Amino acid sequence: MNSKHAFPELFSLKNKLALVTGSGQGLGLALVKGLASAGAGVIMNGRDKIKLEKSVNEVNKEYSNVYALAFDVTDEQEVNSALISVEEMHGPIDILINNAGIIKRSLAVDMNLSDWEEVIRMDLTGPFIMSKNVAKGMIKRGTGGKIINICSMMSEIGRSTVDAYAAAKGGLKMLTKNLATEWARFNIQVNGIGPGYFATELTKPLRKEGHPFNEFILRRTPAGRWGNPEDLIGAAIFLASSASDFVNGHILYVDGGLLASLGRAEGEE
Repeated sequence: MNSKHAFPELFSLKNKLALVTGSGQGLGLALVKGLASAGAGVIMNGRDKIKLEKSVNEVNKEYSNVYALAFDVTDEQEVNSALISVEEMHGPIDILINNAGIIKRSLAVDMNLSDWEEVIRMDLTGPFIMSKNVAKGMIKRGTGGKIINICSMMSEIGRSTVDAYAAAKGGLKMLTKNLATEWARFNIQVNGIGPGYFATELTKPLRKEGHPFNEFILRRTPAGRWGNPEDLIGAAIFLASSASDFVNGHILYVDGGLLASLGRAEGEE
């Protein structure tokens, strides 16, 4: 067997450079640590330069191959300038993870058009801008690459008060599939990860014992728990590595079985 296809080389990201958008905290930060642990150099991105650099310094206590670059993924001119800087300082990007996103909760009839447009621009247009411009470099170099879009349960199901977010994440699922079909001939694999409900700082208020939403998630998820950010690392390494070279246009849901089930039956362990 060729050493490239032997374990653990199959999942190694050594000598690869990854860019993870919206990675200063939460799930994005976990993805950065996972890629770095597999040997990749990682560019962390966010809009708040001070906050981002603080996160990078924290990560580099354990890893020495992580760097910060603040820019707005929805501004194409800013994105192109950032990509030039990355290549000049660190080399070409082999792996892009589109993680940056926002959510604004409101009933559809009450939602301001400006809020709708802001969510769509960040959660759908941003990944398009990033993917388009990173792929240009991959195609020009002829080296192929990996693009991973962070989708959502809302790429598949609906819930009240998240209309813009669900529309964007549903669109991101289909963008993933379409870009995969366009760029497969250039050896670029475009896939997605759909996280279930995860334990992060943002969900901390909801995870209190006795909270109705916490009880709903524990009852609704066959695994009977919230996801931990580290639960995403295996999926990310798989889709970023040569282990997934013939996987394209796929959304890998990391959800404890939520989408596969109508919910756990009463009394079911």
